[in-house]
Amino acid sequence: MKSWIEISEERLVANYAALARVAGEDVTVMAVIKADAYGHGAKVCAPVLAHAGAVWLGVTDADEGVAVQASLAGVSPEHQPKILVMSGLLEDDAETVVHHGLTPVVWTRQQMQWLADAVARLGAEPLAVHLEIDTGMARQGVVPGEELRGLLAWLAGQSDLRLEGVMTHFASAEVADSPLTLMQRERFEQAMAEVAASGLRPVWVHAGNSSTVDNSASSGHDRGALIWLREVAASAGARAMVRSGIALYGYCLPVEGGGAMVEPELRPVMAWKTQVIGVREVKVGDTIGYNAIYTAQRPMRLALLPVGYADGLRRELSGSDAASGGWGMIGGQQAMIVGRVSMNLTIADVTGIAGVNVGDEVVLLGDGITADDHARLAHTIAYEIVCGMRAESRLAS
Repeated sequence: MKSWIEISEERLVANYAALARVAGEDVTVMAVIKADAYGHGAKVCAPVLAHAGAVWLGVTDADEGVAVQASLAGVSPEHQPKILVMSGLLEDDAETVVHHGLTPVVWTRQQMQWLADAVARLGAEPLAVHLEIDTGMARQGVVPGEELRGLLAWLAGQSDLRLEGVMTHFASAEVADSPLTLMQRERFEQAMAEVAASGLRPVWVHAGNSSTVDNSASSGHDRGALIWLREVAASAGARAMVRSGIALYGYCLPVEGGGAMVEPELRPVMAWKTQVIGVREVKVGDTIGYNAIYTAQRPMRLALLPVGYADGLRRELSGSDAASGGWGMIGGQQAMIVGRVSMNLTIADVTGIAGVNVGDEVVLLGDGITADDHARLAHTIAYEIVCGMRAESRLAS
């Protein structure tokens, strides 16, 4: 095994507890484990989150939902969470959703007709669906107004589907006092009034992500995201819920123009590790890696690591004569990357670390080197870093 991911159960549970505490007893926190739990391994994380109290898990698609459901086989019935399929579906997915009792996010009549037809074919109980409202992202969701009213009228006449939830997603939840978020809230309130007028009564109303919880303090003209969500849900006689993903794993986007409510308590859950597969000495003037971007200015001892950009170690972490790059941690000390990160191999400087040998463990992400460090060097965000890891996950021993 050239690299592997270790997941801290303790930190994952603590992060979920911090989110639940800030959200409050009357706001449920959905644990979003889509995209293989943001690269952390959904099959590893799902049972941990279920035992931590998560009553909802969010997945990308029907296939991921089935895999997550299978991973929960050892979880007792009282701890079994419901699974929300968040990123739409195609006709071929409908029977899978119905057969496995997954809960789909829908926003078109076509999607709902596929599901209703599948319920009828399988002779299943009416299927719960969550209706997404497009309040300003032009991504998923039905637009409030005539389009929404027509869809609600059709849904109200269905016996094979039932409206369990209504939801939306914010485009800039990390920005305090964001005019865009305030506009999206107004559109969602309009949509909820149209839902009420249709006679449909959702059980859940949910909006927002990790940043919605982190940026939930009242400030300026904003009474606070969670207060608003509670009020909207209460007006519909429903329960409020937020959908948290990246914060579960120890990261959050910086709150712009406000204070973070939960980020200071979070700790990264993932440790990505590998082992040294070779050690060599080089002399002054020797060049290292593709295109000779690094030249030894002193005698050096180098460790060869069996990972590269094919595994998710970004090429931007390369170290050159012009600029230092990323690093790994060996024995608690920094080992700087020297030369170009290549497809499957990377070279680290271990000159100042005594006793490094083949087989020694190297931390690529974890204590001493975080996804935020990788993201800064790669000019991206931590989401992209953790989702890009290609290694098997397991719980840390």
